[in-house]
Amino acid sequence: MSEAAIPQSAPALTAKDFATDQEVRWCPGCGDYSILKQVQTILPQTGIPREQIVIVSGIGCSSRFPYYMNTYGMHSIHGRATAIASGLKAARPDLSVWIVTGDGDGLSIGGNHTIHLLRRNFNVNILLFNNQIYGLTKGQYSPTSELHKVTKSTPAGSLDHPFNPMALALGADGSFIARSMDRDPKHLQQMLLRANAHHGTSFLEIYQNCNIFNDGAFEIFTEKSSRAAETLMLEHGKPLIFGAGAGKGILLDGYKPKIVNLADGGYSADDLWIHDEQDIFKAQMLVRFFDDPGQDDHFPRPFGVFYARERATYEDDMQLQIQEMKAVKGPGNLDKLLSGKETWTID
Repeated sequence: MSEAAIPQSAPALTAKDFATDQEVRWCPGCGDYSILKQVQTILPQTGIPREQIVIVSGIGCSSRFPYYMNTYGMHSIHGRATAIASGLKAARPDLSVWIVTGDGDGLSIGGNHTIHLLRRNFNVNILLFNNQIYGLTKGQYSPTSELHKVTKSTPAGSLDHPFNPMALALGADGSFIARSMDRDPKHLQQMLLRANAHHGTSFLEIYQNCNIFNDGAFEIFTEKSSRAAETLMLEHGKPLIFGAGAGKGILLDGYKPKIVNLADGGYSADDLWIHDEQDIFKAQMLVRFFDDPGQDDHFPRPFGVFYARERATYEDDMQLQIQEMKAVKGPGNLDKLLSGKETWTID
């Protein structure tokens, strides 16, 4: 993102400065309210002026986001926010560009655009709101809906195998891959700031509750009675510990992860897998901690930064290429470029 600082004469911005006068029109209790609040809270901390921030969305409940952000923005085309944001970033690399999308918008009709943005590694932020349902169109199953999900479009239960968004992003060579949830504001703020600080495409999946059409989809990860046993909070350089009273851990038995009990004294934190955000091979295993929660002998669902490693961004390489071409061939000639080498004149 742009590192431009706020001019000394400009007053410090607050969360209220990023709110508009538009009525926020989501269903009461929707998880989108929390995500909006956290984005408005962290943006003043980035030091980026509002006129250098652009929010681009596609179609869906989440895609109303630009209306509620006092920045530049565009409510664009279904699944194409990633393509529009790519063009914007190529033309204006100085801008801080945020893409707001959903599991339907970003992984169904827009899935192809998403994977190519990840591999190209434009310096933009993707916020993928995942509620495992189509909310705007009133409750059809989505690419992330679980197997046998009964919805208006699948009355006998869905037969589709669901996407694992983290595995998809890592498979497309995403350079920053993280997960958070709407009901953990502090953690979500941390992940948003980390995403913003990353130079390259950041992919942040946010579990977002749709209390009208898929209420409680992520309750097992958010409720006090089950959260400790079902979530694994990733921290760079820290051992993988979870469970009530931090009584369980995960170690590597050869190349296979294994859950062990720390409470009985047989194992200690020194024996456990230490999380390394730059280890892509271990990240491949972490994204596969995607078992059905509540089942016997299953791994907890990880939250935090799975993988983060900077590599060249598309717009940086493009600018370098332009400069190199200018140095070799001088100023460009549009007519010559358009005619190319496959045209000729007939006398």
